[in-house]
Amino acid sequence: MSGSDGPVLYDLRLRIAADYPSTVKEARHILRMRPRRRANQEVLGETLRLTPAPDEMRGVADFFGNACDHVAILKQHEMLDADLVARVRVAPTAFDPAGAPSLAETAEAARTSRETGATAPVHFRGASRLLRPSPAIMDFGRDFAAAPNVAEAALAMTKAIHAGFTYASGETGIDTPVETVLRTRRGVCQDFAHLMIAALRGLGLPAAYVSGFLRTEPPPGRPRLAGADAMHAWVAVWLGPSLGWREFDPTNGVAANVDHLVVAIGRDYADVAPMGGVVTTSGGQMARHEVDMVPVEDAEALADKPAGAVNELVRQTR
Repeated sequence: MSGSDGPVLYDLRLRIAADYPSTVKEARHILRMRPRRRANQEVLGETLRLTPAPDEMRGVADFFGNACDHVAILKQHEMLDADLVARVRVAPTAFDPAGAPSLAETAEAARTSRETGATAPVHFRGASRLLRPSPAIMDFGRDFAAAPNVAEAALAMTKAIHAGFTYASGETGIDTPVETVLRTRRGVCQDFAHLMIAALRGLGLPAAYVSGFLRTEPPPGRPRLAGADAMHAWVAVWLGPSLGWREFDPTNGVAANVDHLVVAIGRDYADVAPMGGVVTTSGGQMARHEVDMVPVEDAEALADKPAGAVNELVRQTR
């Protein structure tokens, strides 16, 4: 499986804003907005600015290696605006699905693995805060158990969800059970990712939730991908010790590649929510976010620039 022939340089902007119905006296947040640094994804520059300015802000990595900003706002405020701009180079990934082990071999390797690190399969095999395989979900997963190997099974499930489910914004929420999504065949990327993860885990296969962004404008001749105007979600599947983790996008029926930019990885959405925390106020709140991820046309000219120069360029995009 392969995508682009070479790396793609992106300018990314993510803005998350929350409007409160009454004055907030104090707030503490955990933000997961920064692009993840990993082998095929190089963060050349990034700036995260908050309004109002926080009284405390500390950057840490969580257990799964996601970049987190712990923020405290101790002054009264009526809104919060978090604005991230970044420049990221994403390199293509490719692998031969014919070299993947069988489902049974993969499930056994995951079951007997003694790894305990952030990417160990043990963390992604069972129930998590938002997901618990049920008989209906396990029945759905068994439809793919006859695939020749685990990679073909994951790709077949990816394509089946894309072909058999309707992308319908506004009909589901974070608490919508995957059984409801399976029954109605309607939802958004978050729902389809959760469904695929639960079905794979029902087969004994480790699967993780991936949060990130999609290329806003597709290359010439290719269709626009669903979910490109918001934060996107897809699935990482453990394909055994040799191939490791590979990513699949059930919303669009494809293996993830250079069109996909990763922010955070976890067991389900609860591990990767872009904004969480505690706010002292009354009533609900209105939240919105804006995403823009576009290729940089002069990528070759910028490829050798030092990070400091790129950081200055990122600041100029504001």
